[in-house]
Amino acid sequence: MTDNKTTRMQQLVNELNEASEAYYNGQTEQMTDYEWDAKFDELRQLEQETGTTLPDSPTQKVSEDSISGQKEEHEFAALSLAKTKQSTDLVKWAEERPIWISWKLDGLTLVVTYDGGKLTKVVTRGNGHIGTNITHLAKAISGIPQEIKANGHIVIRGEAVISYDDFEQYVMESGEDYANPRNLASGSLSVKDPQDIKDRHIRWIPFTLVYAEEDINSWGARMDWLDSLGFNTVERQLIEHPTLVNVESCLARFTEKVVSKQNPFPVDGLVICYDDTAYAQTGSVTGHHATRAGLAFKWQDESADTTLKDIEWSCAASTISPVAIFQPVDLEGTTVKRASLCNISECERLGIGGPGTQISVIKANKIIPKVIKVNQCVGTFSVPTECPVCHAPTHIAVSEASGTKTLRCTNPDCAAKQLRKLARFVSKEGMNIDGISEQTLSKFINLGWVSEYADIYDLRSHILELSRMEGFGEKSVSNIMRSIDKSREVQAHRLLYALNIPLCGLDVCKRLLSAYSLDELVTEATKQSADLFTPQAEPQDVFAHIDGIGPEKSAQFVRWFRDERNLARYRRLIEKLTITTPDAAPSGTLCTGLTFVITGDVHHYKNRNELKAYIESQGGKVASAVSGSTSYLINNDITSTSGKNKKAKELNIPIISEDDFIAAYGLVNSEK
Repeated sequence: MTDNKTTRMQQLVNELNEASEAYYNGQTEQMTDYEWDAKFDELRQLEQETGTTLPDSPTQKVSEDSISGQKEEHEFAALSLAKTKQSTDLVKWAEERPIWISWKLDGLTLVVTYDGGKLTKVVTRGNGHIGTNITHLAKAISGIPQEIKANGHIVIRGEAVISYDDFEQYVMESGEDYANPRNLASGSLSVKDPQDIKDRHIRWIPFTLVYAEEDINSWGARMDWLDSLGFNTVERQLIEHPTLVNVESCLARFTEKVVSKQNPFPVDGLVICYDDTAYAQTGSVTGHHATRAGLAFKWQDESADTTLKDIEWSCAASTISPVAIFQPVDLEGTTVKRASLCNISECERLGIGGPGTQISVIKANKIIPKVIKVNQCVGTFSVPTECPVCHAPTHIAVSEASGTKTLRCTNPDCAAKQLRKLARFVSKEGMNIDGISEQTLSKFINLGWVSEYADIYDLRSHILELSRMEGFGEKSVSNIMRSIDKSREVQAHRLLYALNIPLCGLDVCKRLLSAYSLDELVTEATKQSADLFTPQAEPQDVFAHIDGIGPEKSAQFVRWFRDERNLARYRRLIEKLTITTPDAAPSGTLCTGLTFVITGDVHHYKNRNELKAYIESQGGKVASAVSGSTSYLINNDITSTSGKNKKAKELNIPIISEDDFIAAYGLVNSEK
């Protein structure tokens, strides 16, 4: 029996360590948090039963990132937190002392140090004792100021994260395939070019002040002090009296933000800590946890048993992914009937069979449907040998880094590979075609109606078939056609953005068009030298002279248009469009010489981009961060304690509401 337990322990150690390595180093996710926690708890229970701890057991060490570079020992060890899924454990741990609850952000932990008000180093967590020095990348990460108005030695721990919106934007613009924001964030810090990192919009959010010479013994006061220095610290809530009712009320508030997707950043739970920092330091260290440093709360995922009806193979980007279709079940207040199985390796790991297989499913972190277990396998799992969209042969690709097996279509021109690009094409920032979602585009692709951008403008030929399809009616079809027709007249920068040229976001498109017309851009990108003995200009040289472009963006733009297939598709598309170029010169002077920063929600304008466009049309500038050159901070919540408001007050910069702005500088003629 002991031998069996030892064998199982070794298996768990291997699986957990492999999953952790993938998780912390930007590789493909090998198991869900739910599964990792279950295996970790099983291993810990077996260690207690046998009195044995195997070498390299994850119960005795901090999971480690392996970012290459100069190694540096941490001044203060970055230990991990003990975890629980029970609110009663939080109450017991609190010992009737005031506690704080904050997000457990899902990114990459960075330790940032200041001396005499100047940034001296940024180090990854590594194994908790030794990390990698990435100070040279600090300017590319938002939220790490080079200087602060504070003296002495200061050590701050925080999380480098990417918001869901920035993640989706980057994946669309780059064409790269990442599983989730955390996967992109953790893989980014191995990138050598700081500009490439900056394009990923990584933000560093402090979650605790590790050390300061200031005498502040309240955790909440320490975080407020960081806010006063200009940092945007983690969202948090104080519970003065941690009774079960108060704790569960606070947990419910944070949970609702997750379920309703109000929180812009990925999280994998909550963190609980004492307000009394002196008391927090009196705990002991058990394994790799400091007993009073904090406690991590992870949601208890509600599971349900159901029956597999079928496996649908969904084509998107470069992979063909299996999706479990099962008998509907109620989870977290919603009806769930399908869940991604990710890839072939995941199906094999779970032991998925055919229709009739009994499975258990959850909504991981209250959001993502996930198959977690096969209770009874029926039939066999089969992998399709041809693409369900273009019917070209498929092949199984094996990742060199992780060994993960994914199914791919061998046809480089398969329409399904264009889904993500087509979604960006019809987006508001692109051609602004209302009523066509990614799901709708997927249907059009699978029906063979759409395989490239120009096909969208021929959808009227399918209007009868479309109006008879489930989920569509005459009114919705009429609205789609009207929106398509309206989009035929498009501004040049929106068309360029819609083409999905790698690294060409809206700002890059505008910069290119500030130097050349659209026709000139295409001509310059594709022209050959008149002298046959002189090679044509290198891609990185053609537009690198334009402010904000540089060699990499120039190269991506030029290579895209030098691809004959792209150029042919572009020419077929523009035959169906009327392309306009708005006058770049300001139409007024009301904001001339002024620099604004906009934060929070707006009410009179459709969105912040419309307000930004109006300011620029009146000769003003809009910056992303408050600085000494800022004229006004626009925030409808003037009394907010946000980092931008605090920075503005510190620099004596006026904070005005949207109404104040309109009274002084006018209002754009909005359709709102």
